[in-house]
Amino acid sequence: MATRSLPGRESPEFTEALEALRHVRLRPEVRITEVPAPQRIAPYAVALTADVLGSAADDEDELASGRFVLLHDPSAPEPWGGEWRAVTFARAELEPELAADPLLGEVGWSWLVDALGNRDVEAINEAGTVTRVVSQSFAGLADRPASVEMEVRASWTPVGPDAGQHLLAWSDLLCTIAGLPPLPEGVVALPGPRR
Repeated sequence: MATRSLPGRESPEFTEALEALRHVRLRPEVRITEVPAPQRIAPYAVALTADVLGSAADDEDELASGRFVLLHDPSAPEPWGGEWRAVTFARAELEPELAADPLLGEVGWSWLVDALGNRDVEAINEAGTVTRVVSQSFAGLADRPASVEMEVRASWTPVGPDAGQHLLAWSDLLCTIAGLPPLPEGVVALPGPRR
């Protein structure tokens, strides 16, 4: 794992969290990559990026992407309300007609709340934004269709030691904004069209 910790200091709790993250089984459409962890935010950190692909065998059709960072600070910073903080980002392109939907932000946030709830993870001090980005091309690029992207940026303080369940909840959010149907535990997705 791409981790960062203070030299000469070990944290058994952080080591346990890393093991939990290593053993998470994500949907086959989700490709996860280790990336450098952020500096100066917490004494211990791990960072992962993920892409949701159109199918497990298709590396070309990216439906969504994002980043999951787990921070650990034994001093329990007051704004966190605990020793842990999950900081996440999820982005996907949506159909252009959704650009004008006044409830898009509320829907995006509810997808995060539902993902955490469906994994039965406890979280406190949730915070975040849902942003829609509408791109329209002109002049020499006028033949490009308009595009709409949704970005969900969120952070929360995990309650309890199971970092793996928080990673699974975040990956569920990624799959939801990618337009993939929910997948019950133990069920394998059949390949199909993009949405």
